[in-house]
Amino acid sequence: MVGKTTGEVSAKLLAELYQQNKMIFGIDDALKILKTNYNSTKQLLIDMTARNLLVRIKTGSYIIVPEGITGPYIGNWYVAAREISNSPEYYISHYSAMAIHNMLTQPLLKVYISSPKRQLSSKKLKDKFKFVFVKKDNIWGIEDNWITTTEKIRISDIERTIIDCLSRPEYCGGITEIAKGIGIKKKDIDLDKLLQYVIKYGKKVVAKRLGFLLESIGFGESIFKELKRHINNRYDVLDPSLPTDPSYKNNWFLCANVNPDEIRNIILT
Repeated sequence: MVGKTTGEVSAKLLAELYQQNKMIFGIDDALKILKTNYNSTKQLLIDMTARNLLVRIKTGSYIIVPEGITGPYIGNWYVAAREISNSPEYYISHYSAMAIHNMLTQPLLKVYISSPKRQLSSKKLKDKFKFVFVKKDNIWGIEDNWITTTEKIRISDIERTIIDCLSRPEYCGGITEIAKGIGIKKKDIDLDKLLQYVIKYGKKVVAKRLGFLLESIGFGESIFKELKRHINNRYDVLDPSLPTDPSYKNNWFLCANVNPDEIRNIILT
């Protein structure tokens, strides 16, 4: 497993990390293996990164680059997301959660990470990871998910994923993507839980968008009446990422810049 331009010390470190099944590790792990001082170990890791033996994913944390990989490498995207997050209360959200819940028909190009601590991705990783700030008391509806046979991540459940995407459609590819996802997973969605999540989340525009989509799809009639108790009569935009069309208004008090026929056609295709 150890090759490229490894020296004796680098080879020892990589061999031991492989034996411990630690593809992601920190400076403390290297110190325990090499039993050298901090500065020497830090410099070694810098040198190994320059030789493409390692990738630094955040200060003091590295991923081993497997033999034969020459381009950019971050390993499992979701595990890397867990490691670079600066809060243990992070969770994989929005479009990425949709991907894990099999609600997408398009490939995943970026991992969305919700966190109660504001954070920016490093320059090298900004095209792969997007951090979304969420208040600490609004972190619920989260579950642990075995993303590999040995690694777990935190992820929003299906119902919370829908809520997050309806709140910020720009982080899920737009309102049509979440409509398609709901259509794909209809049999797995707990409508009672979804309703309770809407109430707990407390944003009227989320209730409006959900009601409109469910009605357009022809699904979830049992919660329409209760949903309408949580909307107001001010018109909001269905999809903020699209031009606003005020001509199509409805009893969900939305300026529906995607009409029901378009949504139904998307679900059927």
